[in-house]
Amino acid sequence: MSAHRLCAGNLDGLAAAGLSSGAITSWAESAPHHSTDYEKDRRSYSAFWLQSAQLASLLPAPVRRNDVQRSAAALIAEEARAARVQFLRDHVEAVYDALTGACSRFIRVEKLVTAAADQVPGLVPGPDELAAENGRLQRERGGLEIDQGLFVSAVLANQRTGRHLCHAMLLPRPEANELVARYEREGAIDFDGASVRRRGKASVVTYEHPRFLNAEDQGTLDAAEICVDLALLDRDSEIAVLRGGSVDHPKYGGRRVFGAGINLTHLYHGRIPYVWYLQRDLGYVNKIYRGLAFTDDLPPDECGGATIEKPWIAAVEGFAIGGHCQVLLVCDYVLAARNAYLTLPARKEGIIPGAANLRLPRFTGDRIAREAILYDRRIDCDSAQGRMLCDELIEPDNIDEAIDQVVAGMTSSGVVSAAGNRRAIRIGQEPFDTFRSYMAVYAREQAYCHFSPALITNLERHWNAANRRA
Repeated sequence: MSAHRLCAGNLDGLAAAGLSSGAITSWAESAPHHSTDYEKDRRSYSAFWLQSAQLASLLPAPVRRNDVQRSAAALIAEEARAARVQFLRDHVEAVYDALTGACSRFIRVEKLVTAAADQVPGLVPGPDELAAENGRLQRERGGLEIDQGLFVSAVLANQRTGRHLCHAMLLPRPEANELVARYEREGAIDFDGASVRRRGKASVVTYEHPRFLNAEDQGTLDAAEICVDLALLDRDSEIAVLRGGSVDHPKYGGRRVFGAGINLTHLYHGRIPYVWYLQRDLGYVNKIYRGLAFTDDLPPDECGGATIEKPWIAAVEGFAIGGHCQVLLVCDYVLAARNAYLTLPARKEGIIPGAANLRLPRFTGDRIAREAILYDRRIDCDSAQGRMLCDELIEPDNIDEAIDQVVAGMTSSGVVSAAGNRRAIRIGQEPFDTFRSYMAVYAREQAYCHFSPALITNLERHWNAANRRA
């Protein structure tokens, strides 16, 4: 990025939007000339990004802009983002090292994006900028978090920093470390959003969001991850089970359902931040697949650092939609009620379905995976395609008994080789660096999807989101 990108035609478009010639000239003159010196570039790029934010603030609020003003805002954002991409190509390691003490400290992704705003002003939105958007509908938000996506994507794309961030996200959460003794003593912990209970040789993690058909949102994510941590840390259980709790909806009469995916109502109302997607798939979903890591060991790839992991059984009742279908792809054994079904309605939502694009084809083949992701194909568990994803079909009234039987079968000779076998499977299917590279693409593309006008259109067309109570 350099000043020559800001051609006269672009500047004329800004003037047509009502911006003053002085403000436009000041912004254009602040365009950085790239060097390879981190400190020099950090200062010059920050100045440009702050000037960009200042210029954009002179336009009306997003919901009050006309077409010319929207085009001007888009131009400013595009120029600033082109500069971020250029800066991160050369300096992502320097930024990450400044934040983590040259990879000597682990910082989770949701804290990393906040810390980066202080380290390099303007690189990502700061807390005040994000707070100013609280309470806005998704359509009214300015898309500031796209810059978080560009930053995290660059971190993950770099092997050294990306492996370290993935390692950080696989560490047990402090809350779990504080609660594990209580869980081992009492055998049950309940949160708003999820619970974990010991049942014989198994720890059972249950999605608990009855009003929203166990959908996941900002209020359930921490609970789910802490419960997964506790299930893995518990020394008195050998295996873990994942299932959905009973729900309030009159259609289901208090029965259990596995889960309805992301809470689309909360998404429409702007209550799900972009970083939520990264916390989820780098966090509890990847912990189910890869286990927990250690702070004093190497990154937990298949040939490196040690892990704490157990086999996971998923028990699907009712349906597994979206994110809940994605979770099945990291479990070791899937039980399903015969009348249950699976969908990945990413097309109708306008987002990317987590790591399903990476994982689903190895279960169903490429054609069916594309149909499920791109064309909203429903997969009934009791179908040829469903049997590719489900290991055992059970009558709906016999799920509890079936879980006990599978747990007994998997633990009858102990599970001493389970971790080794899981690592051996992963090295052939999804090595650590393959996942890291996928998440680098996902971090960038999901950021743009999260703020796409098409997302709002899809939610209104397919979900009637404007008329649903949040």
